[in-house]
Amino acid sequence: MFAFGRLVRVLSLLAALFVFFAASTGVKAQGKLEAHYVASIAGIPIGRGSWVIDINDDHYTAAASGVTTGLVRVFTGGQGTSAAHGRIVAGESASSVYASTIKTSHKTDEVRLVVKGGTVRESKVEPPVDEDPQRIPVTREHHHGVVDPMTAALLRTPGLGSPLSPLACHRTLPIFDGRVRYDLQLAFKRMDAVKAQKGYQGPVVVCAIYFKPIAGFVPSRGAVRYLAKQREMEIWLAPIEGTRVLVPFKAQGPTPIGLAVLEATQFVSTASPKRASVDGAKTR
Repeated sequence: MFAFGRLVRVLSLLAALFVFFAASTGVKAQGKLEAHYVASIAGIPIGRGSWVIDINDDHYTAAASGVTTGLVRVFTGGQGTSAAHGRIVAGESASSVYASTIKTSHKTDEVRLVVKGGTVRESKVEPPVDEDPQRIPVTREHHHGVVDPMTAALLRTPGLGSPLSPLACHRTLPIFDGRVRYDLQLAFKRMDAVKAQKGYQGPVVVCAIYFKPIAGFVPSRGAVRYLAKQREMEIWLAPIEGTRVLVPFKAQGPTPIGLAVLEATQFVSTASPKRASVDGAKTR
């Protein structure tokens, strides 16, 4: 369950970061991405996933799915999906609907969220959150000023230059996943380059990611403490063709049993002809 849950949650994080950077430019964009990812821990494959994204002038859809592979599949056996769709107004998220399902041989975990204007209007989780007396409660205040795991802050990035710049990493994402309210703080680390087996090859901007739990968690549990202390988690962001949209290409971070890596093997994006005709950008 540890490996499979990590795979699907990392895919969800990637999708969340996609939507954030897609709308943060504050410009109209139309494009599509079809990507395949492979997950590993300590160099050993543990799973694979796919990711499909559509974005246009005023709305977006994003869907990710993953399955365990190898020995992990023998011991836990699992699959999961996460999806979100929503409206964008003036470069900001006006509303979103998010759903996630993770199934293993032992249990099924389901989440559904509806967020409007940064406020959680509907939240359903199954199984319910356990009543551990040490758990920091989620209050009504924690339901405001947030986004779901696949939709993030949709802020405008200042400037008109290349989106592949340190400014892309100057963000804090306020996230509520149905059980836990937490922030993901990003910071610029470096510029780099990537090459997929199929699709994109070229420059990327690399951001550090810092996890800050706020509510809905049990402080004494090791997993939360471990994530909060990490200072080596990173994500690589690559552009969608013909747009100013940045999308995660790779993510990695330490675990107690070795480095966890999620990396694209296929990263194929296409630009809408309409966008090219509107702003004069050339479709590469």
